[in-house]
Amino acid sequence: MQVYQGKSVYEGIVIGRIQIYQKKEQQVKPNYVTDVAGEHRRLEAAVNEVTTQLTKLHEKAKAELGEEDAAIFEMHLLLVKDADYLGFIEKVIQTQMVNAEYAVAVAAEYFIARFSAMDDEYMKERAADVRDVSDHLLAVLTSHSKGVPASMGRLCDALKADREPVIILADDLAPSQTMQLDREKVLAFVTVYGSVNSHTAILARTMNIPALVGTCLISGETEKGQSPHNVAGALWMDGHLAIVDGDSGCLYVDPDPKTRQCMEAKLAMQQEKKALLLALKGKETITLGGCKINICANIGGLSDLQQAVQNDAEGIGLFRSECLYLEKDTHPTEEEQFERYKTVVESMEGKQVIIRTLDIGADKQLNYIGLTKEDNPALGCRAIRACLKHPEIFKTQLRALFRAGVYGKLAVMYPMITSLQEVHQIKTLTEQVKAELAAEGIAYAHIEQGIMIETPAAAMISDLLAKEVDFFSIGTNDLAQYTLAIDRQNGELDEFYDARHEAVLRMIRMTVENAHKAGIRCGVCGELAADPAMTEFFLDIGVEELSVSPAMILPLRKVVREMER
Repeated sequence: MQVYQGKSVYEGIVIGRIQIYQKKEQQVKPNYVTDVAGEHRRLEAAVNEVTTQLTKLHEKAKAELGEEDAAIFEMHLLLVKDADYLGFIEKVIQTQMVNAEYAVAVAAEYFIARFSAMDDEYMKERAADVRDVSDHLLAVLTSHSKGVPASMGRLCDALKADREPVIILADDLAPSQTMQLDREKVLAFVTVYGSVNSHTAILARTMNIPALVGTCLISGETEKGQSPHNVAGALWMDGHLAIVDGDSGCLYVDPDPKTRQCMEAKLAMQQEKKALLLALKGKETITLGGCKINICANIGGLSDLQQAVQNDAEGIGLFRSECLYLEKDTHPTEEEQFERYKTVVESMEGKQVIIRTLDIGADKQLNYIGLTKEDNPALGCRAIRACLKHPEIFKTQLRALFRAGVYGKLAVMYPMITSLQEVHQIKTLTEQVKAELAAEGIAYAHIEQGIMIETPAAAMISDLLAKEVDFFSIGTNDLAQYTLAIDRQNGELDEFYDARHEAVLRMIRMTVENAHKAGIRCGVCGELAADPAMTEFFLDIGVEELSVSPAMILPLRKVVREMER
């Protein structure tokens, strides 16, 4: 038995045979040309063909995974027509008088090196996007392939074969390859390279495929004395029985009887636990003593919405509307927003959907809005401040929200409130929006409006704020960050960050008490809401709603239903 360690991007245990995927390297050599204009035409034709391929992938991803995850391919569509990228390729063709293939390879090498050298992890991941798009272009230029992306090669063909589902082992998989995987034929995939934040890893989580990335193919003893650093040195594994343990991040090749027995038992427990949780669908989230609480979902896009419905969410407690803005390179129109909100509201079939207005700034930047660079963005022009400073953007979103409210039980909440003045400004704008819609003869709904309590300032004046709104939702992530004066994005300060700090808990308790005194409800939508150790505390102080990631809905319902109180 050989054991290899990787990084898990999606939990779960699978047992099956390995199928090696070895990418065919494209050898690109410079060929000097006299017809430079002809090479430019070849490049243009290749760009058009790749655009067609990526558009099909984008539509497939939207249909199967939702808008948010499909945005990966929208990003690739933007890159394949990016002026800097294409300009670089065209310049190489023009100045060096070489074939288009070589120019693409040179451009890929340049931009991959440029992104890989950046400190920011997100920007480093863009190197993989450049590689994927460049591979598409090279595949088209060298093979003139049509339809299915040529970069799929053997992988796509092999998975169509009439054989049992397999564990894919590869050096790396591009998002386009991952999207093309037949989920009926793939048990899991294991890659030598890649990070837990890569697009491919994100797709694996969305597609519910157990996966390991960054897997070191070196063990204490390797067959025939090999020490493979990549799949080229691990071809002997092809067809061998293996176990992927997404809990520990281990790959077991040729597991011994004891390990296989242990993993089979663990797999049986995993399946039993899943079946028990599924049995809770349709059941009330109520304690043995009759105390009721709603478990709702936090979502960012339509793929999350599907998960929320599948996990029997009792509503949407937080719809992060900024995801619609972040996936585009220009302002989403009123109609685009209206259609998205309408879809979510209708999908929940009468259950309440709480949509948070645009929450940008800090770690979520939108270049096209034109926010100035700040030394301390976490304390800068973010969330409701940005919306009030750009009322034209805010009013467009409000129009879409009030219109979508006609189609179901929609509520809106405003983030990062710190004062009564902000609430009064919001009310003025919402009345203007309703008056304009009425004057235009456009149907709209009178929807509930609430605020997020995520700053110490809001918590301290929650008695005053409660008289102005219909509900509170406590965002514990930022509330803890600002109360403790600790940047929660700073890993160096993890030992000092304590979301259960007594000061944070006192603010939560005070907020809930002030909400109830004013006759309004109060929910919690931060990370603490999903912490089973905090559930009893929330029930004790009278929180009416916990909003968590879709995957946590049924486990949390189980916790509540087993409580004695």
